[in-house]
Parts: sequence; structure tokens; C-alpha cells
Amino acid sequence: LLAGLAGLFAGAFSMAAGEDVSMRSQRDIYEFELAKERIELVEWPEEELEELELIYQAKGLSAEEASTVAQRVMADPEVALDTMAREELGLDPSELGSPRGAAFASFLAFVGGALVPIAPYLLQAGDLAFSLSAGLSAAALLIVGSTLASMSGRTVWWGGLRMLLAGGAAATVTYGIGSLVGIPLG
Repeated sequence: LLAGLAGLFAGAFSMAAGEDVSMRSQRDIYEFELAKERIELVEWPEEELEELELIYQAKGLSAEEASTVAQRVMADPEVALDTMAREELGLDPSELGSPRGAAFASFLAFVGGALVPIAPYLLQAGDLAFSLSAGLSAAALLIVGSTLASMSGRTVWWGGLRMLLAGGAAATVTYGIGSLVGIPLG
């Protein structure tokens, strides 16, 4: 139980910290790209106009139509930045992500998942704890895998089985390492 709780909190904080750093790094890169684009719009407006015209032509507008639309867009610096961010960089400036929100969600998801195998130990299920832990974990893996497969239009039974196999492999490795270092896990 103690090892499970320690793993739960260590893993949850680790996942949250990793998610926070990852999202902050990604956001920093996006903000840097937006700042570069803002500079380009100010310092090289003709080149940016041509670039936008080419983007619109690639989307099927005639050269004349693309020029008209691009000129209207470029007339407003904020609209121009927003448009170039979306069209050239593939970014939505209003949705760069929240590092704290992602970290919190990752923390909660990890805690939720980690509680499943330690619940029988928390509930003091005695000799049945190990078997219940394995059974609950397998059921949770099947449910999560099947649900994700269903949501993505994939074969439900294969999604559940794939998740069960991956989780089973991870549990086997964890159990093996615990046994090797002398920590009884069962």
C-alpha cells in the first residue's frame, strides 16, 4: 500500500511537471513564432502580402481574388497577424494551451488511473487484494482502451485488448523489477 501510494504521488507529480514543462515550451515556441510573424508584417509587408496571396491562390482563388482578399486582410495589423498565424504557421493564436491546466489534468488522470490497482489495498481486502487489484486493473484497461477505440472509430475489442496487453506488459515489468530489488508486490 505504501509503495502504491508513493508511486501514485511520485508519478502524478512527475506527469504534471512534465506536462507543464512541455506545454510551456510549446507555448514559448508558438509565441516566438507569432512575434517573428508580427515583425515580418511590420518590416516586410509587401513580401507578407505576396505570401498571403499565394496561400489564397493555393486554396483555389484566382490571382485577382487572392490579391483583393489579401489586401483587405493586411489592412488591419491584428487581422493580418491572426490570419498569417493560422494560414502560414497553422496556429490559432487564441488557443495556445494552458500549461497549468494541462498539468492539473495530467495529475488528476494519473491519480485516477493509479487508484484503480491500489484500491483493494486501501480497502484492506486482505488476501484478495492482489487478485482484486489485477482484476480491476485489467477491467479498467479494457474499458479505457475500448472507449478510446470507439471514440476514434476503431475496432472496440481490439482497442481494449491492445490497452490490456500494453498495461499487462508494464505491470509485468514493474512486478519483475520490484521482485529483483526485493520489494514484495504481491
